Amino acid sequence: MRSGWSKGELARQVNRRARQLGANHISTDTSRVRRWLDGENPREPIPRILSELFSERFGCVVSIEDLGLRAARQSTAASGVDLPWTGPQTVAQLGEFSRSDLMLARRGFLGTSLALSAGPSLIEPMQRWLVPTPGTPAAPAPESAFDSRRPGRLSKPELELLESTTRMFRQWDAQCGGGLRRKAVVGQLHEVTDLLQEPQPEATTRKLFKVAAELAELAGWMSYDVGLQPTAQKYFVLALHAAKEAGDRPLGSYILSSMSRQMIHLGRPDDALELIHLAQYGSRDCAGPRTQSMLYAMEARAYANMGQPGRTKRAVRMAEDTFSEADEWDEPDPDWIRFFSEAELYAENSHSFRDLAYSAGRSPAYASLAEPLMRRAVDLFAKDSEHQRSYALNLIGMATVHLLQDEPEAGTEFASRAMTVAKKVRSERVNTRIRKTVGTAVRDHGELAAVIDLAEQLAVDLPESEAV
Repeated sequence: MRSGWSKGELARQVNRRARQLGANHISTDTSRVRRWLDGENPREPIPRILSELFSERFGCVVSIEDLGLRAARQSTAASGVDLPWTGPQTVAQLGEFSRSDLMLARRGFLGTSLALSAGPSLIEPMQRWLVPTPGTPAAPAPESAFDSRRPGRLSKPELELLESTTRMFRQWDAQCGGGLRRKAVVGQLHEVTDLLQEPQPEATTRKLFKVAAELAELAGWMSYDVGLQPTAQKYFVLALHAAKEAGDRPLGSYILSSMSRQMIHLGRPDDALELIHLAQYGSRDCAGPRTQSMLYAMEARAYANMGQPGRTKRAVRMAEDTFSEADEWDEPDPDWIRFFSEAELYAENSHSFRDLAYSAGRSPAYASLAEPLMRRAVDLFAKDSEHQRSYALNLIGMATVHLLQDEPEAGTEFASRAMTVAKKVRSERVNTRIRKTVGTAVRDHGELAAVIDLAEQLAVDLPESEAV
């Protein structure tokens, strides 16, 4: 196979991913894989699992159709990203998709196949988030309408409780990874969509859409973190729709940045750059310096993965210069951008130079630019008990930088530290990056005692069969 996997290895990969999804009834073997190669069409969720596995293996989106498999019939809420930009339909889509996620998860698997969108089929619908919606918002219903139906108006303390709960979920995600609280976030999102179907004053409805957008983005981020890429993209798209209904363009730009991160992860830097430019344009006159700095940092990541050093360095400088203005901003930053600290700025910019090193054929020169920034990020995150996943990711980043500089002993030391932190969080993204980094060390320096010990530590601390 072009992937380099044997039939037995592919079967093991499918079984492992199925366990991660809770589909414990799936038990694939080599004879089954042989029948797929001979033309047999497997049942869901196997086509989706195969699409995700090969997308990750090749570093680009590999659809179910690309594999020669027949996609299952999809409901409106489970297919595509080109959705109507209207309030009622956004609520309906959020409700249907979150309900399906919860119900299918309880049954033990996510079931319905989701196809990842990329290229024009993704970018063109997202461009419509800036197009004014025809018509004006509906006027608040008269008092008699509220009195004649089930009470729906939320009090200010109830709204504040919803907002504080969202902040709490965000903190849990940063500290513990996406695997622990994803279902709770999806459940809360479903409750908020129920509230949006009840009669509310217009101001309350906008605030509920804002909460729904933040929860949907967080559900998408957690899904991305545990490896559910099509599910993550769907939540991001729905979050952007909700942000539009809330009239919150800075929040919309943040959601687009999350979509951009996912596209970089999937080997689509051109799409990532389009999404970031769309975010920058849409929030150019309303986002604070911290948000704008984060967008510049993500622009640098996209350029780095495209192998464009000049534009990468310019975006890195813009991120640094804009971040320096954050303390002078006279308005409080929203909670969703609070993660973008000095440590995160160093981390993103160091990863841009690290990615440039890979784009330039494992260039030690670009790795040397990444090292001092990455070291500063690691030092700052070591003192931050709230952002443990970021700490683990930057320890891995430091390990890759040392490997790029042909310093395997230092690389294994940081990878070992990353494994220690990874055991405290449930993040398939972290685990995958550790496995990939250790695999690189074994390939290039497998004879060293430190690398042999590291591989043995990986087998004990993060075994392949471990479900997240």
